[in-house]
Order: sequence, then structure tokens, then C-alpha cells
Amino acid sequence: MNEITEKMASAGGEPSTPSVSDELFQNFYTEVKQIEKRDSVLTSKQQIERLLRPGSSYFNLNPFEVLQIDPEATDDELKKRFRALSILVHPDKNQDDPDRAQKAFEAVDKAYKLLLDPEQKKRALDVIHAGKEYVEHNVSRGFNLQMFRKGKLQDVEEDDPEMFRQAVYKQTMKLFAELEIKRKEREAKDMHERKRAREEEIEAAEKAKREREWQKNFEETRDGRVDSWRNFQAKGKTKEKKNRSFLKPPKVKMEQRE
Repeated sequence: MNEITEKMASAGGEPSTPSVSDELFQNFYTEVKQIEKRDSVLTSKQQIERLLRPGSSYFNLNPFEVLQIDPEATDDELKKRFRALSILVHPDKNQDDPDRAQKAFEAVDKAYKLLLDPEQKKRALDVIHAGKEYVEHNVSRGFNLQMFRKGKLQDVEEDDPEMFRQAVYKQTMKLFAELEIKRKEREAKDMHERKRAREEEIEAAEKAKREREWQKNFEETRDGRVDSWRNFQAKGKTKEKKNRSFLKPPKVKMEQRE
């Protein structure tokens, strides 16, 4: 079970197989394409505002959302969309607001490069498919999509394609955000581990250096210590001889007999 499927299982139960009607899917894709067509004609300033809106650090995690392109788009369609959008937000075309335009351009460029990488593109598609499957799973169980959007689950007998689209969009963005948070947590943990390992390495190196210096100093002062010890012993012997010379036995007088 991959990470995305695990999120689905923990959030709403078992991973599900599609159970929404083909008509509902067709309505969903029709809605998406209509929105993309509408948004694709936004002006340069509107596109910059869209790409830098509050929460953009999370909205822009979905490269298809950044480029406003269908996940099933071909490589040629992707390239054309990138060129059109990058021209709209390029700083040269928005000289009255070059700093914000540069940030918007970087977001577009980053999304495009990510989708050029097959592995990164697959990960993004996995998140999108997981979001759809999660909503489909709940719809198949009769949950009201409007209540679902509010965080409440309630049984109903009808589904709204627009509600379905919005629910998929919301769940997909949530998954992208959760994965990004986990990535940052792993990155912070790895950085902490690397920092700790580096500190231990530095401490070990300093300890080894101190030991080498102590050994070197010990070796360099060996002769001096030996000479000092010999001088000490020699002085001790001299002092001992002098002390013995002062301990002469008294002369004994011979007794004289009359």
C-alpha cells in the first residue's frame, strides 16, 4: 500500500474501485475543461494574482493546477500551454510589477519542469487519482457531497457533478498539502540527524587531536623528565653522603690505669 492509498484508508476506509457513473465522470471532465478554457484567457495581471494568491505555496503544489491543464493532456499540449502562460506572466511583459511577475513565472516554470520528469509527473497523477478515488468511494456509500465539503457526512440519494468536481479539487489539494508537510518534516528530521552526526564527528576529531597533542608533548618532554629524575637522584645521593660525613662516631678515650 503506497503512501497516498494509506491516507485514503485512514481517512475514509478501504481504497475503493470507481463506482460513479460514466455520465458523472463525463460531466466532471466537461466542467473541468470549461473552467480551464475560461481561466486560460485571464489577463497577465489576473494570472499573476492567481499564481500568487493567499495559500499559493499549497495551491501551486499541483503542477496541473498551476498550468491550468488537464492531467490527461499530451506533451504537445503541455508545451503549448507552458509557452502561452509563461509569456503572459513574464517580467518583461509586466514591467509595472516585475517582482511579482518573476515569482509567478518561476511557479509556472517549476510546474512545467516537474511535469517533464516522468517520475515526478507520475507522483502528481497518483495524488490526483487518489483524490478522485477517495471522493468516489464516499459517493458510492451515499454521502452528501455538500455535507462532505463541510466536513460532515450525511446520506442522500442524489449527486451534483459540480459538487463532485469541487470535492475532488478540495481532496486533491489536501493530499498535495499533506504530502508536502510530510516531506518538510522528513527534511527537517534528516537535517537534524545530519547536524547531530556532524557535531559528533567534530567532537571526535577534536578529542583525537587533543590526544595526539598530549602524546606528542609527552614524547617531546621525555628526555627532560629523565634528566630531571637523574639530577634529582644524583642530588639525593650527594646529600646523603654529606649527611653521613657529619655523623662521625665520637673518639673513645683509653682508660689509664695507675
